[in-house]
Amino acid sequence: MSVRARPTSPHLQIYRWTITMAMSIVHRATGIANYAGMALLAIWLVAAAADQEALNLVNLVYGSWFGQIVLFGFTWSLVHHMLGGLRHWVWDFAAMMEPGQREALAWATLAASVVITLLIWTVFVWMA
Repeated sequence: MSVRARPTSPHLQIYRWTITMAMSIVHRATGIANYAGMALLAIWLVAAAADQEALNLVNLVYGSWFGQIVLFGFTWSLVHHMLGGLRHWVWDFAAMMEPGQREALAWATLAASVVITLLIWTVFVWMA
């Protein structure tokens, strides 16, 4: 009984990276990050329900420079994941999209997520 060599699957090194491939990976990563962000929201809500001391402590942590960076990242993650979902919804209902249109939509998703996140933080955090 001889062992035949099985064909191997192509490795990532032979694929040319595309924006749609990268956005698919980022969409999955933001989905995971959103779980961690929701835990931060739950911690804040529990502290608010507990007492003023607990809320002050959580607000101190979230208000620190590191906390602000984490919350900014969480905001971007939520916005990007939402826009990625809308992009997939458009793909589901588009009769046929050319490769250039798919790539343009992926770039637009990335740009819009940054712009909307900056807008949210400008209006609700930095100008508040």
